[in-house]
Amino acid sequence: MQNAPFTQTFMSAVSPGMVAATLNNQHYSSDEDYLLAFGRALSVECHAIVARGLLLQIDAPDLAADRSGPFSELSLAEYMRWAEMVVDTINNAPEGIEPQRVRLHVCWGNMEAPHTHDVALEDILGTLYRAHVGALIISMANPRHMHEHKCFARHPLPDGMKLVAGVIEPTTNYVEHPELVADRLERVAAAVGDPTRIMAGTDCGFASLAGYTPVAPSIVWEKLRPMRAGADLAASRLFLDAQTFKKHWHQVRPPRALEDENRRLGSPLAEATSDATLIT
Repeated sequence: MQNAPFTQTFMSAVSPGMVAATLNNQHYSSDEDYLLAFGRALSVECHAIVARGLLLQIDAPDLAADRSGPFSELSLAEYMRWAEMVVDTINNAPEGIEPQRVRLHVCWGNMEAPHTHDVALEDILGTLYRAHVGALIISMANPRHMHEHKCFARHPLPDGMKLVAGVIEPTTNYVEHPELVADRLERVAAAVGDPTRIMAGTDCGFASLAGYTPVAPSIVWEKLRPMRAGADLAASRLFLDAQTFKKHWHQVRPPRALEDENRRLGSPLAEATSDATLIT
């Protein structure tokens, strides 16, 4: 997009499974028909987003969070059959769009709760791998799921797919230290086996419901700074030299708005910006 304040700009589209699980079916003969109808509607939105030069991010918290929500009475096998239908519908929606222009966000909900009934990433990862997307965005910073980077050592990413690892927890006003972010990225890189296939991200959005903002807007920027700084730290350790670094990473700059804010506050981050970064 011209004059966009960020180097890469994305726009979210809701998963058809999320809508189908939220709005009761009162018309279609089956839940599958209902889901397919949402997929057709989503297809129009997907193509409109990509046509404007944006990355398409399909937000599908339903693929993990709904196991402990509207589908909590189902067996795991029954739930996975539903999840597989959702992924198949997601695959049909952006038909004709290059997978590298699409990424899939999956999480267990960004609410501060026990999460003791969350489905394990191990149980759903194979289904997520069926998605025709260039990247998965997975929560890995919250206390319940931060250990699950190990799944990617046991179940390698499919060819052509990258992992955006959640390294910032969006439900707390605690500001992560850059060293913690770097440590998390290094653990993920070791599990994936290839640091060129990972990027840093947040676990989820900082506010996904109107009127519900657990993190103060001013603190959101404070939490994004260590994500950038930690990504740079991890990159300096994971890549042997600047040439290797530049060879494998997109030539991107941090958000201009963040650079301007850094300069206003006199932060050294603005001056230490690399030509390439692990941050998404």
